[in-house]
Amino acid sequence: MVAADRGSFLDRLQDGVVRTGGALCVGLDPVLDALPSSLTRDEQGVRSYCLQLIEATAPYAVAFKPNAAFFEVLGGHGWPLLAEVVGEASRHALVIVDAKRGDIGPTAAAYVSAMFDFLGADACTVNGYLGGDAVAPFLVRPDRMAFVLCRTSNPGARDLQDLRLTETGEPLYLHLARMARVWNDSPPTGTVGLVVGATWPRELAAVRQQAPGLPFLIPGVGAQGGDLEAAVAAAGGAHGPYLINVSRGIGQASLGPDFVGAAAAAAAGYLTRLQLARSTGQDGVGGGAES
Repeated sequence: MVAADRGSFLDRLQDGVVRTGGALCVGLDPVLDALPSSLTRDEQGVRSYCLQLIEATAPYAVAFKPNAAFFEVLGGHGWPLLAEVVGEASRHALVIVDAKRGDIGPTAAAYVSAMFDFLGADACTVNGYLGGDAVAPFLVRPDRMAFVLCRTSNPGARDLQDLRLTETGEPLYLHLARMARVWNDSPPTGTVGLVVGATWPRELAAVRQQAPGLPFLIPGVGAQGGDLEAAVAAAGGAHGPYLINVSRGIGQASLGPDFVGAAAAAAAGYLTRLQLARSTGQDGVGGGAES
């Protein structure tokens, strides 16, 4: 069923930042083999894990980011379960489905409908390296957001994203960042964001220079080793909004029966650090959209 217009994603992001005082995105990665010991390694265990994690961390989260792969692996039960999780998370915060979709024509249109109509997500991640015609179908809804992969957090990002263009000598990821600005300027505006890893603060700062005003989804803090404060300093200031995503650092704070309390405590701790970064001037807008 097609969802009604929800208002600008950026406005809702700003509202969430005001509500929490920070810009924390809680990743929902229900890896079967890494579920808490008190839960079964099946669909019901995933359901219980996600719903309890949402309830425990909702006071601290501006957004939730369920990873589609961990639901798809459940087979026919996985997609309806993901829709249920998105629906529950939407009661509390923005929801970004991490699916990294990318294709053209009718296939892209089907991906868009799956993300925004069936699942009801506020945003999703998109593979921008297929080019503008693969991204465009995700950008036509003024109340949704496509976070385009730009400089990803994995070590292998260097293999392709750092390749330098013959014409300008700049790395490919910065060229994509500039392209994203052009895509964002086409009506309806304000529907493009970028995925930039916290594991690369220097590159993160370079992308921010090329894409002032665009919202950033920043994974890699926590288990991947990205530094929260360095990421905030690189992405924040007066240049645009961002979301700091933490997945395993919250969802796997404990794998014992106390996982709910541990997740809540971890989320509270990350939010406190984000609030401190804001108050000490590392982030001039606290993740808001005052660009």
